This record gives sequence, C-alpha cells and structure tokens, in this order.
Amino acid sequence: MKRLQNLADLQAAAAVTEAAASVQVPHGRLRVLVGMATCGIAAGASPVLDVFRSEVQARGLGNVQVLSTGCIGACRLEPMVEIRAADGSRVTYVKLDAAKAARIVQEHLVEGRVVDEYTIGKEDHRPQSDHIQQARSLEATSFFGRQFRIALRNCGLIDPESIGEYIARDGYAALGKALLKMTPVQVIDVIKQSGLRGRGGGGFPTGRKWEFAAAQSGPLKYVICNADEGDPGAFMDRSVLEGDPHSVLEAMAIAGYAIGAAQGFIYVRAEYPLAVQRLGLAIRQAREAGLLGDNILGSGYGFDVQLRLGAGAFVCGEEIALITSIEGQRGEPKPKPPFPAIKGLWQKPTVINNVETLANIPVILLKGAAWFTAIGTPKSPGTKVFAVGGKIGITGLVEIPMGTTLREIIYDICGGIPGGKRFKAAQTGGPSGGCIPAQHLDTPIDYESLTALGSMMGSGGLIVMDEDNCMVDIAKFFLDFTVDESCGKCPPCRIGTVRMHEILQRITAGEGREGDLEQLEELAGNIKLASLCGLGQTAPNPVLSTLRYFRDEYEAHIRDKRCPAASCRALVRYEIDPERCCSCGLCVQSCPVAAIHGSKGKPYLITRDYCIACGACAAKCPFTAIHKH
Repeated sequence: MKRLQNLADLQAAAAVTEAAASVQVPHGRLRVLVGMATCGIAAGASPVLDVFRSEVQARGLGNVQVLSTGCIGACRLEPMVEIRAADGSRVTYVKLDAAKAARIVQEHLVEGRVVDEYTIGKEDHRPQSDHIQQARSLEATSFFGRQFRIALRNCGLIDPESIGEYIARDGYAALGKALLKMTPVQVIDVIKQSGLRGRGGGGFPTGRKWEFAAAQSGPLKYVICNADEGDPGAFMDRSVLEGDPHSVLEAMAIAGYAIGAAQGFIYVRAEYPLAVQRLGLAIRQAREAGLLGDNILGSGYGFDVQLRLGAGAFVCGEEIALITSIEGQRGEPKPKPPFPAIKGLWQKPTVINNVETLANIPVILLKGAAWFTAIGTPKSPGTKVFAVGGKIGITGLVEIPMGTTLREIIYDICGGIPGGKRFKAAQTGGPSGGCIPAQHLDTPIDYESLTALGSMMGSGGLIVMDEDNCMVDIAKFFLDFTVDESCGKCPPCRIGTVRMHEILQRITAGEGREGDLEQLEELAGNIKLASLCGLGQTAPNPVLSTLRYFRDEYEAHIRDKRCPAASCRALVRYEIDPERCCSCGLCVQSCPVAAIHGSKGKPYLITRDYCIACGACAAKCPFTAIHKH
C-alpha cells in the first residue's frame, strides 16, 4: 500500500482498495475464510487451506476468494471454514480435513449446494443444544449470536496479514480522528468518560492511567502493550494478536499521542510465534503506509513500535517486572509507588495496557463514550473476552457484555456440561483467581461481583469443572503453578506458597491432619499481606476460595481419608460389583500389578494393598462392573 499522506488518503484507501471490496463480498462472489490461528493450525487447518487454494485455482473459480483468517471462536470445532456470499448468507464448516475441503469445493463452490453434514448444525451433536442443529453458520448459533464483539470485532472476519482489510473495517480511522480532529486532552477525556477499565486483571480505569502519564513533564515517555499472557487456559490476547494485530498498533499510537510519547513496545512471549510473526508484518505494513513513523497522516506527530520477546516467565505479566525485563534485567517486581505512569521504563512516564484493553480503544474513539457506557454495567462498562475451557460443550473465545451471568456463558452460549454431568465450579482469573460454585451461577460477571465471591476478573481465563473434579486437587494444581512461577524475590511468596503447597500435597495423598486447614488460612493471610507484587498477593486465592465453598471436601480428605470426587489417586479405591462381574478375565489381563484375583465362574476381587488405582481395569471392563470410590 502506498504511503498515506493525510486523512483523505486513508478514507480513499478504505473506499476503493480491493480489500475494501472483498470484505463487503461483491455481487456474484464468494469469500472463503479458513481459520488459521494457532488453534486452527494445531487442529490441521493448513492442509485445508492448501486444498481450497489449489482447487480454486485449478478450476479457474475467479468468483471465489480464499483467505486465511484468525480465530473464528469455537476452538473445539477446528479446523473451521466460513463461506460468505454477497447476500450476507454464511455457511460454517467445522472439523474439516483435506478430503472434506475438496468435496466442499466441488459441491458448494462449483455446484452451489451446501454440504450439510460438515456444517456446524450437523457436526455439533449435543442433546442440550438442539437449536444448533438447525444452524448452518456459527453466527446463527447461540454460541456466536449471543455475543457482543468489540475487542474481537475483526477476528475471523478479515485476513490479519492485510493492512488493506483492516482499513476497510474502519481501521486507523480512529487514529486519524485523534491526530487531526482532537487534542490529546480530548482523547483522554473520551477514554475517561467511557469508563474503560484495564482488562488485564486489576481493572484500573484506563483514562486515569493515561491522564497521570500525560501530566508528567519531560520529552521522553513510553507506551507498552502487555502481551505476556501466562494464565493457564488463557488465550484471549494471543487470538487478538493473531487475528487483528493492527488494532493494537492503532491503539498504541492513539495512546502515544494522548500522553506525548513517540515510542511504543509490545512485550509478547516468545511461545506465541504466530502472533510475533503477524505483529512484525503489521508493523512493517503500518510503517510503509505512513501509519507508524514520522509525521503520521501529515499531523506532525510521530510514533513507532518495537517488539520485545519474553522468555515465558509468568511474573513478567506484572508491570514492573515487565519493565525491568525490557530494560534487559531479570524480570522482578519492585515496591510501588512510584507507579509506571510516573516513573516506568528507564524511569520515564510509561503507560502499560494489555492487548484486550487496547483493542477497545479505536472503537470507543469512533463511536463515542456514551455508546460504550450503554454496554455492560455502570461500574464495569463494555464487554469482556473469556477463554472458556475445561468441562464445557464448546471451548473457545466468547466476548460478552459485562453483567452477563456465568450461567448464560456456560449453558446458553457454550452448550453446558458434556455427558449430562453436574456443574461444580468455574475458575476465573487464572492461578490468581478463585473458584465460583454452582450456587453463584446467576451472579453477574463484573469486577466487583467476582471480587465479592473471592475470585477476580483476571485476564479472562474461565475453566469449567464438573462433579468429577476434586476442588482440593484443583487448588493444588494452581498453587503448583504459582510456586514454579514465583520470581523468588520476596520470602512470603517464595517460601509461603511452597509451605501451602506441601500441605495440599499431604492432604491429597491421604496424609492430612487436624489443624492443616487453619494453617493454610494463616499462611494465605500472611502471603496476601506481605508479598511484594500481585502474583504473591493473589497466589492464595484458589485455596481460600475452595476452602470457602468446598471446605467439606477438605475435611473428607483429612478426616475420612476419602476424596468425594474420587479423583485423588491415593484416596481412590476400586471395587468390583459381584452382581455385574461376569468373570471374563479382562480386568486381570489389564492390571499392571496383579492386584486382581479370582477364578472363572466367580466374581473377581481387587486386593487393595496391591492396587495402585490406575483405572486400567475399569477402562477395560465391558460390563461396567468396576467402580471407583
């Protein structure tokens, strides 16, 4: 794309480029979008894309445009392909492979006949979602139809490697408006009035953060995008970077203009190679188009962005640790104040926002603060992106208005718990969050509500658990993560979390003793109070929330030496039901430790002293005669 000299050039590019036309799907054409985010590629989308491209070219289908796109959303159904027509109709094909792709080319693209058995309605067979059976597009399902997409507005809709496609969707129009029609103070006022709060966990008002940095004197200031997404099960930021990287660059330039910064850094973990690749390409494209660099759109303002790759330390998601890492030091937190907006990168005023926060900025500037505050709740306006995983019908990304209940997300959008199992809890906020039990399914999701429940918003990971999950084991799992990821700088986090983890290990091993729960609570309180940074201060949350809502499970482990969920191997016992046992001998053959004995014609028995609770016998039994307790 040629260098854009002014706002008129930008508007002309959006109106006349081929990308603008392709996004609109001209009459008589078809647009084939193949999900090529990390989730799609891992599921086998690359051969699917290759087949569509080669077959369309070989057959001379000039009316068909084949493009790769970012995460479409329903990751469980990857590889996914959406075919869009000029009349607005859409067909979503799911769980594809190369052979299915070839058939779709012949029947759908050549003959004009939808291959029904590969559409979302036919592939997604779940009794509790009968309405999906009638849908041919993801848009028509409750999964996508009930969402409200702002941060994810372009993900799955555009080619993320084309700046033209981004511009065709109002890309960089907000930057042009800010630079040529607004003062920095006016930009900050709009963000303040919108009530946008940081989507990385703390929920601090974004406009106030910008205002603090803008008020500082001096020629050097910085803008940092925190893309160091490290929560287990979280992939919201990665999906935005892979599916819509220009939205982050545009927002950073707007932030730079608002606070008076000329340089930005994106701190992204090196384990996101596709995001790094597409960010690098987007930066080059923006520079070539004159949307980064000197004199952007003839405004006289200059701003540029550099990438910095993190080595994967969870603590570097904390803003001070992130800053020290960019400076070339070991990523460790420091006492605050001063806060980064006053003294940040190289002791200069610095604004740090995470990916999702930034992705909201261009839309707010274009549509206005009042539009944004009409979405969500008064104290938590706008939407929130969640990466939903665990025991759930459809895993993937959902973006919903703040105030939506957990029940709506789990049952109305994501299809409920598979296998008719009972919902037990949902973990929000990653390893720093807490577990929300079934009695709070109807609590509106916003910052204050989650904090009141003993959890937190976090960056947006949402792990769903059913009746088979042991909550003591879940707490141990998350604490195990924080123990490994502690930077080790302050003793409360470095030592205290290890002591808590040791107690949980004993409890799940059947060696818990009276007083353990009180000791856990005392340690948790001290760690929260005395730790230096947010990692340590929130590390006890999974333990405290599970103690709050599932204390009876802890007590069963300690007093009865029993795991109610039959999940902790040391406390699990397998028994053979003599009424159902047919003496086939398959369990004997599968047992690796010869713990099963008996004779033909009589029910077999399991010797508990030898049994290692591996479950091989239960998996092999064709008569479901073996049960664990």
